Amino acid sequence: MSRRRHIAALLLAALAAGCSSLPDKPVREVMYDFGPLAAAATPAAEGGAPLVLGNVNASASLETPALLYRLGYADVHQLRPYAFARWSAPPGELLEQRLREHLGRNRPVLGAATGAALARRGGVLPPVLRVELEEFSQVFDSPASSRGVVRVRCTVLESTPAGDRLVGQRTFTIERPAPAPDAAGGVRALAAASDAAAQEISAWLAQQR
Repeated sequence: MSRRRHIAALLLAALAAGCSSLPDKPVREVMYDFGPLAAAATPAAEGGAPLVLGNVNASASLETPALLYRLGYADVHQLRPYAFARWSAPPGELLEQRLREHLGRNRPVLGAATGAALARRGGVLPPVLRVELEEFSQVFDSPASSRGVVRVRCTVLESTPAGDRLVGQRTFTIERPAPAPDAAGGVRALAAASDAAAQEISAWLAQQR
């Protein structure tokens, strides 16, 4: 009887060992965007001049929905993707949508196709804003501290009978601290930095003539 108990105990131990060696359930991938645009603190001025906003051009590393980070304390030149977190669209598309929302609060914002249609019909083509997204990543200054960094270069062009005229060009670099040293914290920091960049771009555009 004792031998049977011994054999049963060995079988139970082997079964337990086998279960413990099974891989964990796969982690579910989480998808992020910028969230809804917060209401403006003060009513926006109406009647601003129309503006054409084309697609935001992004560097090759930002043409995918990967959520990227850099370890500034180890190798700041290396971009690393989070394994189980990504954007709902490439960052350039998310930033373009946010810019349209911000700029559209005080002026008509047209797409490139609409602007071209106006030109074909003999209308006055509004100024064109071209945006290049150069940096969009979460930078860790230490394992417990990180920030979202957004860098964009904006160019305003005006159509004239002699061709396009450069109205102005400026690079905006915006940083916002991440509330947590993880993907969710990076998303919040980058969303806040994008909103701040859109506000600064809107103020800059108002000064262009």
